[in-house]
Amino acid sequence: MTESEFILKDGFEYPNEGKVAWKAPSNIALVKYWGKKPNQIPANPSISFTLNACATTTSLAFKKLDKKSDTFSFDLFFEGKPKEEFAPKIITFFERIERYIPFLKEYHFIIETSNSFPHSSGIASSASGMAALALCLLSIEKLANPTLGEDYLKMKASFLARLGSGSACRSIEGDLIQWGAYEPISKSSDLYGIRYPFKVDSVFKNYHDTILLVHKGQKTVSSTVGHDLMHEHPFAQQRFQQADHNLNKLKEVFEKGNLNEFVNIVESEALTLHAMMMTSLPYFVLMKPNTLEIINRIWAFRKKSKTHVCFTLDAGANVHVLYPESEKKEVFQFIQDELVAFCENGHYICDRIGHGAKQLKG
Repeated sequence: MTESEFILKDGFEYPNEGKVAWKAPSNIALVKYWGKKPNQIPANPSISFTLNACATTTSLAFKKLDKKSDTFSFDLFFEGKPKEEFAPKIITFFERIERYIPFLKEYHFIIETSNSFPHSSGIASSASGMAALALCLLSIEKLANPTLGEDYLKMKASFLARLGSGSACRSIEGDLIQWGAYEPISKSSDLYGIRYPFKVDSVFKNYHDTILLVHKGQKTVSSTVGHDLMHEHPFAQQRFQQADHNLNKLKEVFEKGNLNEFVNIVESEALTLHAMMMTSLPYFVLMKPNTLEIINRIWAFRKKSKTHVCFTLDAGANVHVLYPESEKKEVFQFIQDELVAFCENGHYICDRIGHGAKQLKG
């Protein structure tokens, strides 16, 4: 679909007031998206596992204003408290999507949002948060036009969420989501994420992700700044080619359930992401000493145990430990025995593959 197909048509009667709510998950990329073009267009395609436990719940109460406002009117509460520092990001999001959701200035909104995980813990809260908010806005559109199909609404929600946070477009559906135009996948798009269309072996259908919270503070460099540094990066083109190559290799990996090659690709992608940060200008290091200690212990345990436990990283210090259901008991014992000690205050989150966002009662 093209951008113009997401523009609202005139002639619908919108409700005077109401309340809608959605719960949207975070996601963890296997092939990483790093670097973007204008309008939140990715510089390379990516693919991710949708998570289950790590999610944002957002309710959106709306009431029509007496007349259309010149500005966006909303109050925002995070974990039950006003959160004024979030307002600029919401305003930027609304500015980007107003063309597609033109009723934004006709309402006063009360946005109430909460995470199932600690904010600034290194989990992609912007992804789950923007996905949940986009779905709430689409629920209002659905109230005005009940004929809109579920597939269209999910696609438009992914499209809108991307304009708030690129990876948010991968948090609408599950369990394996691909984003970014990629020739071998005919329906892939830079504008929204799609469910991975090829055969996936059952071993990948119940994968676990234990997230080790090495550092729960704010990152020293935002992802937005990191993406921008790819524009003049000396290795940018090689990185984009590598992402295409790894996405291509994953097709056979997923089809045949090749866990050894899955481990190789996922860990290489994680380390490449951080290598790009360390070789940009200015350069920066987001891994902590405990991140490296965890990685080394995972490598040693995998060699000794012959399991297929592996790690991936987002743009931060925390470690996502991935492993199949069949190895859960042995790997989780290893995590408790050897890895939890390297987490801040011993904190970690047990998660697994999920199946996308869910609408809640408003």
